[in-house]
Amino acid sequence: MLWHCLRSRLVATAVLVFLPYTTHAWSSLADGIIAGLNNAADCASCHSLLVTFRATAALGDDAFVNSLKSLCKRLKLQDTDVCDGIFESVGPVVAHDLRSMSPFGQTSTKFCNAMLGLCSEPPVNTYTVPFPKSAPENPKEFKSLGRPPFQVVHFSDVHIDREYSVGSEANCSKPLCCREFSDQSEPTTIPAGPLGDHACDTPRNLVESIVKAIDTTNNTFSIFTGDIVDGAVWLVNQEDVTADINLFGEEFKMALQAPVYPALGNHESAPVNCFPRLTTESHANDSQWVFETSSAQWRPWIGNAAADQIVHHSGSYSLVVPDTSLRIISINSGFWYKMNLWLYDSDDQQPDPNGILSFLVSQLQLAEDLGQRSWIIAHMPPGGGDVLLDQSNYYDQVIQRYRNTIAGQFFGHTHADEFQLAYSNYSDQRKDTATSVAWVAPALTPRSGNPAFKVYDVDPDTYEIMDAKTYSTDVSHPEYQIDPVWKMVYSTRDLYGPLIAGGLDSSDSLSPSFWHQVTELLETDNQAFRMFQHLKRRADAVRYASSGHNGARIIALMYAGDGSGKV
Repeated sequence: MLWHCLRSRLVATAVLVFLPYTTHAWSSLADGIIAGLNNAADCASCHSLLVTFRATAALGDDAFVNSLKSLCKRLKLQDTDVCDGIFESVGPVVAHDLRSMSPFGQTSTKFCNAMLGLCSEPPVNTYTVPFPKSAPENPKEFKSLGRPPFQVVHFSDVHIDREYSVGSEANCSKPLCCREFSDQSEPTTIPAGPLGDHACDTPRNLVESIVKAIDTTNNTFSIFTGDIVDGAVWLVNQEDVTADINLFGEEFKMALQAPVYPALGNHESAPVNCFPRLTTESHANDSQWVFETSSAQWRPWIGNAAADQIVHHSGSYSLVVPDTSLRIISINSGFWYKMNLWLYDSDDQQPDPNGILSFLVSQLQLAEDLGQRSWIIAHMPPGGGDVLLDQSNYYDQVIQRYRNTIAGQFFGHTHADEFQLAYSNYSDQRKDTATSVAWVAPALTPRSGNPAFKVYDVDPDTYEIMDAKTYSTDVSHPEYQIDPVWKMVYSTRDLYGPLIAGGLDSSDSLSPSFWHQVTELLETDNQAFRMFQHLKRRADAVRYASSGHNGARIIALMYAGDGSGKV
């Protein structure tokens, strides 16, 4: 969000507008504070700054918000409307935080880390996640019978822009372009095309292309790992978010033949990112409306029981996919997100805000008791730099305890095509200690890369991933704005299988052990690493479509300067 993007410059000068001075006195004060704050570059100085912040917040939300808005405009950090919108939205939450936390406690250190980047995150608070039962001595073995796999689509971060305007400026001064903004009177330099641009979110025409591409995969079902709402965060409000969730559900239910099992993203809230905890005073700006809206829209896909769980478990739910022994557990990871400003309104360290971990454990235990496999789906992958260390650690405890039951984890949020690994011993990382893999899907918004999604080949007995194929469309292609062509960019099995020691047997899944061997390859093979980075970034990769060809040949094509994609 914009607050995150501006934080290093904004926070270093925000106290400039905290008190009502005359113009002359204001100017002198500003100059002096700027000179002093330019040298404030450590954690201790951040804590000291919070004392001043807190004093201004004590004057009331209006005084605090107006101060931030004035600062943003004076320093020309963003256009006037962006300055006004973002701080009218998040300013009252920040003011509440500052009034609620000690400026010298652990919460303020976490705040300085997340918002200002001036503190290291504190060490993990010791906490042992409670489990109903110990891991069984002889866990159930899940064996493949060699049956043909079924297909599952994983898509994420669609960020549909309902205000997208064809022909508007795609190179604007705002954080998000391709809209008609009243303050932009200059002639258009780069007109927004019908199907989107790299500075813009997803137009309706591209949504239609996306659902057609997904529907041609013959998938049994899809998983969607969140972020429906566009990136114009300074304009987000409850009415718009509600409408976006409703329209997404209606459009995708009408267009797709197979069900979608969704997870909530950090953009499915207003203010963006902000899900208050149950401990927040009077549940300020309660997000219950998000959960109730999602429950109603997703009910035809997930069923009545799961839809009711969304309402009562802060956006999380669990279900067994019909005609399978696969339990999908969807959790709201927004309560672990560093940019969720409601997480800083108390000095009490809460290991499991809103009981998300507790719900996850209960559903994994149920799956274990019933002999089921489980997939966990959520928006933000724990362990990333924007997820709190405490919750990442506690989540990993859950993964280790139920590693026999968990067949896969699936996330989005990063907009990149990547993966994460969990180990039973992080001091001894090798293929034998790799216990679980998290699949992180690329984004469908053209903002910052080519729209892309993944298709998994899933073993019907173990529910492990046998192959993962990434499909994309090339925004830079001359025909893209007329009719996007979706192609398979690469098959994970074909690309990396031949490159690891011993290769892959036909019965081998893309297991944690396999992915550890891929990391060893990326550490030693510069070509393979450059290829991985290129594909991760969604960077004009369609021309390297690789159906049916081995990884070594693909690498040769990508770096020989051919660029034709012909093999």
